[in-house]
Amino acid sequence: MPGTMQAAISLRHPPRSVRNRFGFNPIPRRYFWPRGKAAALLLCALPLAGMAMRAQAPGGAVNNAPGTAAGRTATPGEFFRVAQIRGVWWFIRPDGRKMISAGVDHVSFRGDGVWQGSGYPYRAAVMARYGRYAAWKQATERRLRAWGFNTIGAWSDRRMETPPGLPYTIVLDIAARAGANWKKGRVADFYSPQFEQAARRLAARICRPHRNDPNLLGYFSDNELRWGADWRGKQTLLAMYLALPADAPGRQAAVAYLKREYFGRIAALDSAWGVHAAGFRRLRGMGKTAAYRYDARQFLRQAAGRYFQICAKAIHAADPNHLYLGARIAWPWYPAVLAAAKWADVVSVNIYARDPRPVAARAARLSGRPVMVTEFAFRARDAVTPNLKGAGPRVANQRARGEAYAKYVERLESLPQAVGYHWFEWCDEPRQGRALDGEDSNYGLVRIHDRRYRRFVRLVSAANRQAAAEHGSSHAGRKRRGRF
Repeated sequence: MPGTMQAAISLRHPPRSVRNRFGFNPIPRRYFWPRGKAAALLLCALPLAGMAMRAQAPGGAVNNAPGTAAGRTATPGEFFRVAQIRGVWWFIRPDGRKMISAGVDHVSFRGDGVWQGSGYPYRAAVMARYGRYAAWKQATERRLRAWGFNTIGAWSDRRMETPPGLPYTIVLDIAARAGANWKKGRVADFYSPQFEQAARRLAARICRPHRNDPNLLGYFSDNELRWGADWRGKQTLLAMYLALPADAPGRQAAVAYLKREYFGRIAALDSAWGVHAAGFRRLRGMGKTAAYRYDARQFLRQAAGRYFQICAKAIHAADPNHLYLGARIAWPWYPAVLAAAKWADVVSVNIYARDPRPVAARAARLSGRPVMVTEFAFRARDAVTPNLKGAGPRVANQRARGEAYAKYVERLESLPQAVGYHWFEWCDEPRQGRALDGEDSNYGLVRIHDRRYRRFVRLVSAANRQAAAEHGSSHAGRKRRGRF
């Protein structure tokens, strides 16, 4: 046997058994494989090295999980949290490892219904392919991990939360359940006692049962609330609150703010706004002057601050263990709202653009909190979906779509405050448009029949794998590159 061992360790390259066992060649081919006692010691040490590599990653994986920085650099805890380490913000996993959240929204077995029609085409396709929900769930989680994702985003199936699945998020829809309407642009009265009561009740019902789940990343209070003029209308929040009934707490708060600003003199307000109001009790509408715009901004800051403060208190009272991830603020990203979001643990923003840095950096600067992009997408013109309704830049084809994704992630994670990004969404919308509003865009990682966009997904996977390393060097990179 000594002769056999001597023959094995005197090869110029590692034995095939060593390469196969560990999945890589531990000695570069340009070096000779050692001989004699040195070779014997190396062969003995390799199994120990493999055990050490496995010990660094959960589940015995040799490589780091997607979106996770190498090594444990924070004290382990029971739940996800955020921390700034050497000038860079991170999610900290329960095992103490740094992570950015790379997620996908609306991972749903049912998918979207059809606009002015019936049925769910994605559900029909996956039922034919998998036969049952459990098989689809297992395959989808496996695909998400393989493609470099580590978080289940908003509006996903609640059954995706069951262990040992990926970390997940929950949208509470606090304002939506207190009178706001996303599609119509109707706002909730944040000054109403009913709003505060609704927030507490909802948090108690949804957050409290999840308070001990280590796999929960955190909660969004709402999505894309209307804060003023946007795609749903031209009114400011001040104008919308002045239009509430006379006894509404929100209108009374708006009038009280204006009385303080103008010392109770309606003539002073008339002069400043360029209007002719009969009195504060009858004040309606909007002015066109700089003074009106200033008042609208200041009232927005006050109302948004109240909203975020109420939501933060309600969520943390029901669940002190998990993160409040903000309200998924959308265009036009009013500075007053971004500043008011300081009550959240993480400021979430939806940015459908090629470069997210200007908005994300502004959100971090105004709030003083880390930032996560919770919706972004690119749509390819070569897809079968019409792309007539929906947000997000259009590109030529799936390869260009993947390149745009990679550039977006690289740009975002070059910011030390950016702790993650969630793609919208898992599956394409129906060609006829989705049931909610007729949106008909190529948003999916997979087609309506559950087949992946091969070229797009290949580039997405590569970008996700590099994101944590890019983010880890963001603090030094910012000093080196200067302002963008």
